[in-house]
Amino acid sequence: MIDAHVHLAALPEGDNGCYLSPRMLRHPLLRFLAWRLGLDLRNPTLANAVYLERLRGELARSAKVQRAVLLGMDGVYDDRGTLDLGRTDFLISNRYVLEVAKRYPEEFLAGVSINPRRRDALNELDRCASAGAVLVKVLPNSQCFDPSESRHIPFYRALARYRMPLLSHVGYEFSLMGKDQSAGDPARLRVALDEGVYVIAAHACSYGLLVREPYFKVLKEFVRAYPNFYADASALTLPNRSRMLFLLRRCPELYDRLLFGTDYPLPVFPCPVVGKNFTKVTRARNSFDRHALVLESLGIRCMDFSVLLAKIRP
Repeated sequence: MIDAHVHLAALPEGDNGCYLSPRMLRHPLLRFLAWRLGLDLRNPTLANAVYLERLRGELARSAKVQRAVLLGMDGVYDDRGTLDLGRTDFLISNRYVLEVAKRYPEEFLAGVSINPRRRDALNELDRCASAGAVLVKVLPNSQCFDPSESRHIPFYRALARYRMPLLSHVGYEFSLMGKDQSAGDPARLRVALDEGVYVIAAHACSYGLLVREPYFKVLKEFVRAYPNFYADASALTLPNRSRMLFLLRRCPELYDRLLFGTDYPLPVFPCPVVGKNFTKVTRARNSFDRHALVLESLGIRCMDFSVLLAKIRP
């Protein structure tokens, strides 16, 4: 399979165009992931190389996943469309994403990130599409934009012309500096859908606050109403999102719109699985295989991203 939701992480180094704020450098989650992956944050060149090699090693050892869509992360832009580093936690540049995907084409596809508020959003989309990007990833909560605003329609129309899927974060955002958590409401993606964009709602529209899943109705409604609406199964083994797994297993009619994704490098928990399959899942050391086994153990079937690509960009 192709994992449709894998993060490319990088520290600022040379001219890679990446950025990490002092606040983010102190963030407990970043510190935990750096420790877990063996990254020396004091040595950007080495840390970036180690992250890539660990990711490539995980893919090489996986029995389930062969390739991954590497996701960038754009920053926050002000009303003039200028990058606002003061409100940006971190930035993984499209230049770096495209360069890595080009360097390892058998393993990676480029998932660039373009904040539609940026002044050159349309030009950046043209550039990335020409360079081989397969989707655009956004995180409205932290990139400080409302996906439902009509001023983004020209950007959505350009996405539709390029037949470029829009992968949007859904639900609460903990990792980055949340500005407007309501921007994670998948109902705000209706404008893009109406313009013909193939929209992928991340995390299967999970809210991310443990006990409530208020967006499950939107997930079912959009699947019925829009043939261009999809969701991915990323991060659903995390305790704060795992309730969505038990809702999904009761709705097999959604599986033809559910894409496989992990949210690597976030950890994969076996907690949702009970009974004889629990041991099988816990013994799987590979992140991609463990995520796939959790879904399989619960009877949840995912569509491969390559099938979606073949459908919309034959």
